[in-house]
Amino acid sequence: MHLAFFDNVKYADQLARTHAGACLVHERFEGRVPPHVAVLRAAQPFRAFVELARHLHADVLRPQSSCGNTGISPSAIIDPSARLEDDVIVDPLAVIGPDVEIGSGTVIGASVVLGPGVKIGRDCNVGPNSSIHNTFIGNNVLIHPGCHFGQDGYGFIFGKDGHIKVPQTGRVLIQNHVEIGAGTTIDRGSLRDTVIGEGTKIDNQVQIGHNVSIGRHSLIAAQCGLAGSLTIGDNVAMGAKVGVNNHVHIGDGAQITAMSAVKDSIPAGERWGGFFAKPTKQWFREFLAVERLVREGGLQGTKDSNTKAEGQG
Repeated sequence: MHLAFFDNVKYADQLARTHAGACLVHERFEGRVPPHVAVLRAAQPFRAFVELARHLHADVLRPQSSCGNTGISPSAIIDPSARLEDDVIVDPLAVIGPDVEIGSGTVIGASVVLGPGVKIGRDCNVGPNSSIHNTFIGNNVLIHPGCHFGQDGYGFIFGKDGHIKVPQTGRVLIQNHVEIGAGTTIDRGSLRDTVIGEGTKIDNQVQIGHNVSIGRHSLIAAQCGLAGSLTIGDNVAMGAKVGVNNHVHIGDGAQITAMSAVKDSIPAGERWGGFFAKPTKQWFREFLAVERLVREGGLQGTKDSNTKAEGQG
């Protein structure tokens, strides 16, 4: 038997055609369910569906060894000074450096490199082909393949005769219950640590510069670029491809629409968007005003006037 959910009236035609045996649905939509489908009432149908799916497919919530490994691979290279608790899985060709500490239940993927002094908590996953240096990681952290943490940040004093590198001496601190998508890079701090707060979820291919501080339970979508020394509060949401300038502050609960460029600080709880980003109501008003001007021929008239003026000159 198949289980479906319905919580949006615009999909009513799909509900009418469903062959599912049961459907999670809010009581106000119950009358739309076909008679052959068993009704499962839920105040939040999608949330209820996800909770059931998590129970039925618990094995996919946290990846295990990509090689089916259950212990430490003979081809892994582990420094004698490294300390691994019981039940750690280390896949083939992983390299674990001196003074590394890894908590029980953690899985280290194939070809992962852990630099000296890295500390990883319990029940974590580090995806294949990742490299981690100068980093402390809490418990229940999920790192997808191809991530790189703790490398030098982009710090230089510019000059016409060459650029002087600023020493990068800080760390990366990743708190508990963080998830980080494939191909994401997080630079170590220069003067202070780079910090990823508890419960924050970061999508694929995100760049996080040195000294960045991200609060708890924030959401950073794919291909965002966060310049150095900026501060992001708790429960912030960023759409895909947002770029944020250095040294700005994004307040708690702020939301930034996809493909925005942020050069100014955003107060807590506000929603901004655009290039350059501004409060979305202002951005939409300006966008609609320009559309109206184009539609009415205002911009074309300005162009014609300029052309005539140039011809007279």
